[in-house]
Formats: sequence, structure tokens, C-alpha cells
Amino acid sequence: MDEEKPVFPAFPYKPYPIQLDFMNALYRSLENGGIAMLESPTGTGKTLSIICSALQWLVDRKQLQNGNPENKSGPDDEPDWMRSFVLNTETKASEKKEKRASFRKNNFNRKEKQEAFRDIETKETKVLKSNNGFEGMDDEEFLMEEYESEGENGGKLKRKSGEDSGSSSSEDDDDDKEEQRLKVYFCSRTHSQLSQFIKELRKTKFASELTSVCLGSRKNFCINEDVLKLGTSTRINERCLELQKSRKKECCKVTKTKNLGLKGRVRRTKASSGCPMLRSRKVEKEFKSEISQQGPLDIEDLVHIGRELGTCPYYGSRNIVPKADLIVLPYQSLLSKSSRQSLGLSLKDNVVIIDEAHNLADSLISMYDAKVTLSQLDCLHSHLESYLKRFQNLLGPGNRRYIQTLMVLTRAFLQILCHGKNASNSEPFCPAEGTESSFEFSMAINEFLFCLNIDNINLVKLVYYIQESNIIHKVCGYGDKLAPEKVSASKGIEGSSLSGFQSLLDMLLSLTNKDSDGRVIVSKTRPSSEGQKGGYLKYVMLSGEKIFSEVLDQAHAVILAGGTLQPIEETKERLFPSLQPDKLHFFSCGHIIPSENILPIAVSHGPSGHPFDFSYNTRTSSIMIEELGLLVCNLVTLIPEGIVVFFSSFDYEALVYNSWKESGILARIMKKKRVYREPRKSTEVKLVLREYNDTIEELSHTDPKSSHNGAILLAIVGGKISEGINFSDGMGRCIIMVGLPYPSPSDIELIERVKHIESIGCASISKTPKLSAPTQCFNGDAQAGLSILRSCKHRGKQYYENLCIKALNQSIGRAIRHINDYAAILLVDGRFSSNPTERRSSHLTSKLPQWINAHLVSSTKNYGEVHRLLHQFFKFHKDKVK
Repeated sequence: MDEEKPVFPAFPYKPYPIQLDFMNALYRSLENGGIAMLESPTGTGKTLSIICSALQWLVDRKQLQNGNPENKSGPDDEPDWMRSFVLNTETKASEKKEKRASFRKNNFNRKEKQEAFRDIETKETKVLKSNNGFEGMDDEEFLMEEYESEGENGGKLKRKSGEDSGSSSSEDDDDDKEEQRLKVYFCSRTHSQLSQFIKELRKTKFASELTSVCLGSRKNFCINEDVLKLGTSTRINERCLELQKSRKKECCKVTKTKNLGLKGRVRRTKASSGCPMLRSRKVEKEFKSEISQQGPLDIEDLVHIGRELGTCPYYGSRNIVPKADLIVLPYQSLLSKSSRQSLGLSLKDNVVIIDEAHNLADSLISMYDAKVTLSQLDCLHSHLESYLKRFQNLLGPGNRRYIQTLMVLTRAFLQILCHGKNASNSEPFCPAEGTESSFEFSMAINEFLFCLNIDNINLVKLVYYIQESNIIHKVCGYGDKLAPEKVSASKGIEGSSLSGFQSLLDMLLSLTNKDSDGRVIVSKTRPSSEGQKGGYLKYVMLSGEKIFSEVLDQAHAVILAGGTLQPIEETKERLFPSLQPDKLHFFSCGHIIPSENILPIAVSHGPSGHPFDFSYNTRTSSIMIEELGLLVCNLVTLIPEGIVVFFSSFDYEALVYNSWKESGILARIMKKKRVYREPRKSTEVKLVLREYNDTIEELSHTDPKSSHNGAILLAIVGGKISEGINFSDGMGRCIIMVGLPYPSPSDIELIERVKHIESIGCASISKTPKLSAPTQCFNGDAQAGLSILRSCKHRGKQYYENLCIKALNQSIGRAIRHINDYAAILLVDGRFSSNPTERRSSHLTSKLPQWINAHLVSSTKNYGEVHRLLHQFFKFHKDKVK
């Protein structure tokens, strides 16, 4: 019996065959479960196809789950995971109710004991307080609760009376029931891509049939103006959590007052009452009701509703999660385990769709990097020292021992940042010494710990202590009180002491990983002109297999989607190397545009005949920059509307721009097109793009004989413009790629990843001793980095080349966004050229998207031939419009 193909009635128009193939492939992948990689070029309606296929599958599964008689498949046809999903719902709910009842009972008994002893205070404690100057002072608020260690796995707090460890909500039963709903998680890299997804979702019938919610960061959602003024994400997060903590304390005081039968009102202050956007439960329910009625909303819509009602859209959107069928969220919120736990997201037996997955491996492992700066360590060491000196006689042995351990660690970290590998923990620490030198090197975890003589410290136990105790807020609170002027100065640079302590905790947690999972980078720079100490310790995660397996093992299906996913071997080897080849489904489709709408050309020579070579050692030569300028001068007279020129870095773009300005080339370009440049600040990108677009629109309606015929935008590969921005129609009639955008060989993190991947390749390709990964030490020098890269012969070399090609593909894919769009793509570098009769699979152009590579003019005799091809291409489309 032939397999019946699914129908996609939600698609707003008749899909093209390519789109139908993509939707069928996605539907089958969701049916089969496991992991799949689906590639669809930009401009083919990929987002809409994902929505219509994935949500149709979701609706079909819900009908099966509810036993809809209209479905042909009976219960016996359901997969095992679905039957388990339905049968275990009731069992799991009852187990949770039992746990909650037990918790309430134990909590009630504990409260009775607390009430009995709440007014008891020993004479010894009173004497200690008097001797240490607590009488008439408010330092007591910084005294930590006693901590008892319980073996190697952690410890427990002796809590003060009246302090509850938690509380249960009256809505728990409903939430437990809603948590069992089958969900689809869709995540992408940027908020703009998520907004585009919501926009496409509104075109379908699923907008009204399914419940969806969009999640994001506090910075994007916050409507508290006082908090927004703090600027950075770190400070906004800290302030938000502080307000929630003060709100809980206030609620606890009110509850305690009622329990004790005290009359009168509890005085609330602005500081103690929490965020004003979370004071009304009634308004929070109004927000929930409002967004459920309006259908799919993006972050901007949710913020607008939150402002109108005067309630927090960040926590309001999180409250929708249990009842949502579709959850739209950024990478970080889904792929980070701590973020999933914080948001209450369960991947168990649900579907995960990761869009723009071309750089998933690097994005994933970078989430688990950790960094603490020299200034943060200096501040923390000072805070710990002051705190221990003030409270030493009042602290119990557990707290005192852990604080002393933390001081040993911060001292050791400061030593290596000031003195490098020659640091000794036995020598007196002097932060003024060694500050003029600079260095950068990396070490394995065990080597780092042995070097600092801290390998005998139980980091797992220490991390547990920091997480379970209140040491961070107590130590930072007391330290900030002693030096308020230092606090206000540091906040503008690296955040508060709280963020510094959190950075230290992240670093300690990273050091508990396996020795082969990552590297520790020690970097020291000279002090800045403002006297700011430069230097940091950074843990760089190298292996993503363990991290991704947590997602893969829980979810029913994981879909990696994107416009350019190839080569898939690299992603497979880095994220799921143990997966059997037949367990990974890969699908790739072509483009919907006709062949005459695209003209990719490899440009090997300039107008003067000089060959183009923008490799690292030659790209800064005056001849190369001038020849590029002459090329652009010719192109602006030939190509209508908008041209986007991509450079490998901001520094190189600035060098070229200034050289053109001095030589007069820039003035020649500006006679035909207005010039715009991508700003370094991401907040200014929208303004530049708007001006660029407005200029093109304005000049397209002027006299054809006018001297100006459009605009030119100088952009950066890997910048904000190169990903997620659509240069459709006149905004991108030509994309110029200057050179091959290889990452900088002076990047120590990159070199460590290359060496790691090369070592994996050597271990799997051959068992012969001749194949070995490079072991050279790297100190951040570009030439040393190039030497290491040249020594890589296998996967390390492929990884470095793939980084370049993926960045290239993302940039040139900004143009041609729909079936009637057309554009030329110029790859300006001799390394792009190849003999058309020798279609070698090893040539780097073989890694270009197939819909571009199939039409690539891979070799031209001179610039004159390039000019002729471009003239014919744009004349054809000009006549076609007429």
C-alpha cells in the first residue's frame, strides 16, 4: 500500500513543487522522529513551509491523541512515543500531586517549629553581636545563615525562622495538566527572525486554531523605565531579579504579620515593594486574556500591550507557556539548560525546530563559555577579604571555610593574570606588579589547576555551596556598602559586583568539565588610558556533543533547518558523532527562481589587469585596494539601484574606505551612487538601512538622465547586515564579495577549536602514528596562527574553510528573495576562479549553494568580459520590465 501524502490546506497559495517537496520531507521527519537536516534556499518561502508542515503535523497528532473518528489511523497505528505520552499523563500528574502534598505537610511542620523558636536568642549570640559592634547597626542583614556540609555532594542551610524555602501556587494543578500538551518549539538566532516567523504565521489558519507565544530576553521585554535606563542586559537582569526578591520578601512579611494576628498596615517603600509592573494579579490576568484573543504576537506587540495595561510582558508571556501549542523563542532560551529550567520549558516528547542552523555547533558551545576579568577578580577578592574580616567571629565553620577557599581561588587567578605561567600562589600578591606586560596563552583544565596549585580543591562541592547559600548577595551587598563610589564606577564598565561573582561561579562550574571538553585562556593586556586593568580568564568549550544530546535525547524530533546547511558532515561530527548514518535524514531542494534571474561571476582581474588576491598577507597593499576601487567605479555606472559590498572585517573596510577617500576614488563613486557604511553599533543599523532604502526608492523615480542612479552599502561579513536582512529587488541588484572571509588567524579561541577538531579527525581517520593534531603553543600572534592552520591536513582544515564558506553563503544569500527577483553576484578574488572543464569537487566553489554554483561563471579572461556579461544581464531585465 502506497504511503498517503499529507495535505497542507493552510498554505495561503498554491505551493511550488519545491515548496511541496520541502513540506513533505519535514512532515515525514516529524512522523519518524529523531533528527533531520532540511535545507531550503532563501527566497523559497522556507519559513512559511515550516509553519504549514510542522503545525499541520501537530494538528494531526492532536486529533489522533483525542481519538477523532475522522482519522483513518486507529490507536494501533500510533507510534510508541505517542501512546506513552497519553498513558503517562495521568500517572505523572498524580505523582506530582503526591509530592506537593508531602511538601506542604513538611513545610507546615517546619513552620510550627519556627514559630516556637522565633523569639529565642542565646546569650552567647548577644555577646558576640555586642563585641562585634552590631548594637545599633544594620550590618546584621549581611550575616550569612549557617551552612552544614553533608559529604561530597553538597550541604544544607540552617534557615532562620520565618524564612520559607518555597510556596505552592493555587494554579499548580491546572499547570500540571497543561504541561502535558504536545508542543512545537521554534527557535532562531535573532529577534528580527522570530518576528518574521510570527508575521508568516498570521497568514495561515493556524493563527486562530492554535495557541502560540513568543519569548525573549528581559532587555527586549522590559517596560520599567527605571530599569531600562541601566542599558546593558546584565544590569537589567540583575535589577529585575533584585526587584522580584524584594517583592517576595515583602509578601513574606505580610504573610507573617497576618499569621501572628498583628493589626495595622505594613509600610511599603518603593525599594521593597518590587517592580510596579507586577503588583496587580488582576492586570496580569487581563494581559493573559488579551494576548489569547489577538492571536500570534511578536515581541513588539507584547510590549505594546504590556505598556497599555501597565503589566510586565516578560513574565506575562512566560505564563502562557503551559497552555501554548507553539513556542517561538531565541537560541539561548532553548539550547541553554539553565535557561530552559528558568523558563519552565520541557522538551520531553515534544518537537524542536532550529532555524538558521548553519552555525549551530559554534553557537551552542559558545553559550557554555565562561569569562571573568581581572577587574572583577580584584573587586571580589577585596569584597571577600572585607567580609571575612568583619564577620569572622560570627560565621560558622562551614561558611568560614568556603569563604577562605574562595579567597585562595581569586588570589590564584589574580596571580596568573599578573605574572603568567610563572605565578606562584606562595608569593605575596601585588596587583601593581607585572601590570605593564601583556601575554595570551591557553591551558587544559588540569594543567591550569596544577599550575596554580589548586587541584586539591573540590570545585563541585564549592559550586554547590555558592548556588545553595546566599553568599553572593551577602558578600557583594556588604562590599558595595563599604565602597559605594567604587561600585558606581565599576557598573559603567563591567557591571556590578553581583555580575562579577556570577562570572566567577560560571568559571568554577566550567572547570568541573572533563579535561578534554575545553581550554582555559589566560589573556593580559596593558592598562587602558583610564587606568582600567586589562586581562581575563576565559573557559572555551570545545565539545558540543554532550550539550546537544540533552536536547536530542528528550525531544521526539529535532529539525535543523536553514538556507545553507552543507557541508553537513562537520555538524554531524561535532554535535552527534555517534549517530548512525541511517538515523539522520537530510533533504535539500533547489531555488524557485528561473536561471536567467541570477548571474554569479568569479572576478579574477581588475580593470587595469592586476590579479585580485585578498589573502591575509596581500590584501592591505595599495595596489590591491586601488584596483578594487577602480572596479567599483566601473560597476556603479553599469549596475542600477543598490549595490552591497561585503568586506571581511570592520578594520579592513575602514582601511579601504580611508584609502579611497585620500585617492579620490570615493568621490568618483559618489558621483553615481550615495555611499553608506554599516555601523559598528547594532542599534544604528536600522537607521542606516532605512536611509539606504529611501535613497534607492527616491532615485528610482527621478529622471533616468540624472547623475545618481542609486546607492552603495559597505557591509561586513558576520555583521548585523550579513544575516537576517533581506536585500530584495532594488536594495540588492548586485552583491560584491571582496576576498574570502576567513576568520582572523590571531583569534586564540578559533585556533583552539581548530586544533581540537583536527585531533578528532586524526583519531577517527587513521590509527597510524603519522597522523597527529598540531600541538604548537599559540600566543595570539597571527603568523603563529597561520602556521598552525597550515599544519592541519584533515578536519581542522575543513572546519576553517567551512567557516569561511558558510559566512560567504550567508552574505551572498541576502539578495534574490522571491521568484521575480534578480541580481548579480560578484566573487572578487582569483581564488574563486577555476577551469570550467575541470569541475573538481575539492575546489572551494563546490561548497557554494547548488543554485548558485550551477550558474557560476567560474573563469573570465579579463575585466572586459565581466563588464559585457553584466551589461547583457541588466539590459535583458530592463527590456523585460518595459
